[in-house]
Amino acid sequence: MDLEQRINAFVKLGAFLNQFQQNESIRNENIEANALFYDGFKHQLKLAEEHNGWFTKENIVFTLKNWSNALTINNINQWTRKYNFNTSKPQTVAIIMAGNIPLVGFHDFLSVLISGHNVLVKQSSNDKHLLPFLAKYLEVVEPNFKGKIKFTEKKLENFDAVIATGSDNTARYFEYYFKNKPSIIRKNRNSVAILTGNETKEELEALADDIFRYYGLGCRNVSKFFIPKEYNFDAFFNAVYKWHSIIDGSKYANNYDYNKAVYLMSEFEMLENGFLMIKEDESYSSPIATLFYEKYNSIAELQQQLDTDSDKIQCIVANGFTDNEIAFGETQNPQLWDYADNVDTVDFLLKI
Repeated sequence: MDLEQRINAFVKLGAFLNQFQQNESIRNENIEANALFYDGFKHQLKLAEEHNGWFTKENIVFTLKNWSNALTINNINQWTRKYNFNTSKPQTVAIIMAGNIPLVGFHDFLSVLISGHNVLVKQSSNDKHLLPFLAKYLEVVEPNFKGKIKFTEKKLENFDAVIATGSDNTARYFEYYFKNKPSIIRKNRNSVAILTGNETKEELEALADDIFRYYGLGCRNVSKFFIPKEYNFDAFFNAVYKWHSIIDGSKYANNYDYNKAVYLMSEFEMLENGFLMIKEDESYSSPIATLFYEKYNSIAELQQQLDTDSDKIQCIVANGFTDNEIAFGETQNPQLWDYADNVDTVDFLLKI
């Protein structure tokens, strides 16, 4: 199977997913193998939503829309053209996936298969319904994928390299357990926003998407923002109000109530608006329904601080702060060439 065949299979998958990028799916009879998979995938979407209370229909649909938009012939060609895939000898690559947001491990899955390797997937129990079904779709539209995709719930065995995502604690275990294998080990990371006080209403409303999408559970979600010393929070609170209905979700509301009680009993100072608490804190990882903030003295000093802490940061949302910043509202819309932790996964895979 050559690169063109692999690319075409994922383009077909993108077209299949395009049917499900709205709250009400729209069937397209021109999609290859649709008679076999359309109704079945609708059922898997329902199972995923029922199995994990964080996987609301809105969040699943948002994920599918992003992947449908990403898996086009132009996008995949733009992503892959800088690599030389002819030097890669097929290996078996194990992927240990997180389960914090829907299909969070799909980019690793895609990267392994695009690179010509075999994939051995160990999924999180929180996100186990969607990917195996999509893998079956790939095997039907490109039969050469058969035998190259395996899933396991047991101990990983018979693999040549590993990509593992987890917490800082599990990363230490991964680093020890896989010390004799080529590996990418991902730890906790969070995203931050840099505010100056001159943001427009539209920018702050877009920032709200970066904060609340997926209930703030993703590493690309903004969990902390940096503000000048005399910052006025009124414009911020007005802008984020569009997400006020998030408190209607029982799991989010329970976390909000619990964390608010902890802060009040501990007599921590905070601001809150009924669905979000903001608290001054030096940490980057804030609890659900909470956003940390820190005041800065100067942009130059803040840039130095973030450079020092770069291993803790996934995205920097800003306007004119740094060359690799992300625009307000765009953290959950990464391109295929936007790699987690800035580690080029495909480059790693082509060298094992």
